[in-house]
Amino acid sequence: MPELAGLGQYSVGTVSEELVAGDRRIGLRLWFPARPERNATRQLYLQKRVVPGQKVLELSEQGMALAPAQALTGKRFPLIVMSHGYGGWAEHMSRLGETLASRGYVVASIDHRDLPFNDVASFATSFGSVLLNRSRDQQAVLRAILDGSVTNSGVVAMVDPRAIGMLGYSMGGYGTITTAGVPIDPDAPAYRQLPREALAALPRPDPTLAAQIDAVVALAPWGAQPEAMVWRDQELAALKTPMLLIDGDQDDVVDFEKGVKRMFGTAGGSDRYLLVYREAAHNIAGNPVNLPEGADFPAIEYLTDPVWRKERIEGINMHFISAFFDLHLKQDQTMRRYLDVPVPLASAGSWPSSFGQQWGGTVAGDNQPDYWRGFQRRWARGLELHHKSAGE
Repeated sequence: MPELAGLGQYSVGTVSEELVAGDRRIGLRLWFPARPERNATRQLYLQKRVVPGQKVLELSEQGMALAPAQALTGKRFPLIVMSHGYGGWAEHMSRLGETLASRGYVVASIDHRDLPFNDVASFATSFGSVLLNRSRDQQAVLRAILDGSVTNSGVVAMVDPRAIGMLGYSMGGYGTITTAGVPIDPDAPAYRQLPREALAALPRPDPTLAAQIDAVVALAPWGAQPEAMVWRDQELAALKTPMLLIDGDQDDVVDFEKGVKRMFGTAGGSDRYLLVYREAAHNIAGNPVNLPEGADFPAIEYLTDPVWRKERIEGINMHFISAFFDLHLKQDQTMRRYLDVPVPLASAGSWPSSFGQQWGGTVAGDNQPDYWRGFQRRWARGLELHHKSAGE
């Protein structure tokens, strides 16, 4: 695993909350640096996935976060609001959330509770609700934390309101771009099937909230592909918030070439990175899962990748997301060493070795200036990392 994929210095606590925002009831899973109570146990995350025409899939993930636990006092920590993809759940990225909390972040992971569906009509209603509510939910959660209306006041008191990051996967990424300040185009192809009253309810950025967001991570974000074209190019170009985009170059859900890669090129006002998993498809986020024998193929396809092991994806995501947020939310300039790689294509990096020489788990550092810092020899293969400064 890369150098920054491991746990940080803090014990991690967790608690679940529920927010009411208008007609929405939003679930929330919080992870935070904590002082565990004497009777604390590791949190077990359970999820039942019910999709029409498929076997019910019961998933469990043994977390490392402890409950009950008291939030640390005497110090404030950056906030990261995390938003899952369509059909996901708050703990879909629990390992990432716990790791970030152990490194000194308060992580608020939203459970959007997407509407179930059982036919074409109900699917249209369900997906239409996602289009309307992703950014709206994110903004409601961010407001609730900043104004202290989240019931766990100890966790809220930990948050540094001057250091806020957003992280979204797929439809969560769609919402995150808008929450960060990019207005959507109501005439976009994505909204052509929506009724007039729904068009009137499309989400809008809150400029006050957007101005408080200091960094954005969008994993396989939905919305920039030609079939959707949610944001006008000039609006994307006006985004000033630093951004890390992550996707597989074979992602045909959001169209890597014409969607995510185009977004990377268009968002010229942002200092931005694009991390690419070569040959990977859309599912480059979420915990690795142990699927039961006989699981339906659609469930396998939803939760895994045809080429990449999810454990490796997870570690790489943790490494670069940690570096990116540490740089922009903690102002740790040493993290640039991990992001500003010597060559965009990892396989073109150089780490000379003599015949029979064993490197063990040594990671690239000052003595390997031509290889991606923080990776073991050979183990950055399959990756690309591109960077454009604001104005490029």
